[in-house]
Amino acid sequence: MIAIVDYKMGNLGSIANMLKKIGEQAIVTSDISVIEKAEKLILPGVGAFNNGMVNLERLGLLPVLNRKTLEDRIPVLGICLGMQLLTKGSEEGDLPGLGWIDGETVKFKFDGSQSNLKIPHMGWNSVTIRQRNGIFEDMDGESRFYFVHSYYVRCNHESDVLATTQYGHDFASSVRRGNIMGTQFHPEKSHKFGTMVFRNFVKIGC
Repeated sequence: MIAIVDYKMGNLGSIANMLKKIGEQAIVTSDISVIEKAEKLILPGVGAFNNGMVNLERLGLLPVLNRKTLEDRIPVLGICLGMQLLTKGSEEGDLPGLGWIDGETVKFKFDGSQSNLKIPHMGWNSVTIRQRNGIFEDMDGESRFYFVHSYYVRCNHESDVLATTQYGHDFASSVRRGNIMGTQFHPEKSHKFGTMVFRNFVKIGC
């Protein structure tokens, strides 16, 4: 069973619906006892970094998430804000992140010849896959996904970067460290490519 962690940050129904379409059982929940039984976790999210961390703590979810991820080592997928929360912290706030990925979340900053680039980065963009494993198993080297974000993850280890995207400069649009994965893009809004990401996530560890 996949638990889609509900920490009151964003619409989670589209993720559950896409998983249902590919025949996978998923539960949207903030119930610690349900998360304890999960075989995989999805940490979605839309909104501000600090609010996300405050809500996770307020709901009492940090201990069970750390235990399932770092001790039980079940597959975990962070999406958009969920991927940013995997890092040590963000320029958007002053609270520490989960710290599961060695990196920081920083804001896009453009000037000079790049001043025409809008923030947030919104819409379809190409993703260049660096490592065809995990959620990108058997996928083409370059695929297209849907993005909406003003901040991006800057990894301290290149080995943690699964894929990159160009927007003013290359940034990590997907990360992985062991059982911990993240996508800055929204696979649930990315049609066939997003479906492939979820299919691959379901297969991990099976």
